[in-house]
Amino acid sequence: MDRARDPKEHPLRADPADQLRLLDVQALDARLDQLGHRRKTLPELAEAARLQAEIAELRDLTVAAETELSDLEREVAKAESDVEAVRQRAARDRTRMDTGAVTSAKELESLQHEVDSLARRQGALEEIELEVMERQDEAQSRLSELRTRATVLADELATVEARRDEQLTGIAKDVEFASAQRADTVSGVPADLLALYEKLRADHDGVGAAALGKRRCEGCRLELNATDLGRIRTAEPDEVLRCEECRRILVRTPESGL
Repeated sequence: MDRARDPKEHPLRADPADQLRLLDVQALDARLDQLGHRRKTLPELAEAARLQAEIAELRDLTVAAETELSDLEREVAKAESDVEAVRQRAARDRTRMDTGAVTSAKELESLQHEVDSLARRQGALEEIELEVMERQDEAQSRLSELRTRATVLADELATVEARRDEQLTGIAKDVEFASAQRADTVSGVPADLLALYEKLRADHDGVGAAALGKRRCEGCRLELNATDLGRIRTAEPDEVLRCEECRRILVRTPESGL
């Protein structure tokens, strides 16, 4: 599609070598963008976040399990105390009966009745004690499993974080190197050309300048029509061209085939 040029628009001019240098800047900016994207999307970041969330959930479950176990330990202690109290009471009654301390038949009958009742009571309490102890064992087993799992996850997280840090360190070195190259390269680009490039780069997904390939803009990848190609062929070498479709800076290269 032809797009008429604004007659008030004065073409920017820059030495062809400076325009070519702009492509080097663009390549370095693309590299820095790639490194930034890689830094944000490292698989280790997502894996570390997943492990951290699982560890946090496991921590809550462990606290709940510890609380439950503590409650059960108190229940077991109470059950043991109740059983022991009944056992001692029955033992005292039997001692009184066995030593002949009680001579009244009626009192002996009453004591025997109490001993029988205490025996039943002791049996019921021992069943309660056994049930609570079983729950205590189950709670202890769950807590042990949770703590074992926590240890495993902590080891996994440490491994993932070490791998993540190694990757981030490598990326940081690549960024430092590319940034130094960019600073050196951009120092030779005229300020007005660089300002236009930076504006276009911000407006066009990080690409402010593109090479002119054979009949197409390598920025938007669209074919140029005959009119645009004719205009480009007749343009002065120092004229800064713009793609009529995407408006990015269009840089002529030896491979442009003009």
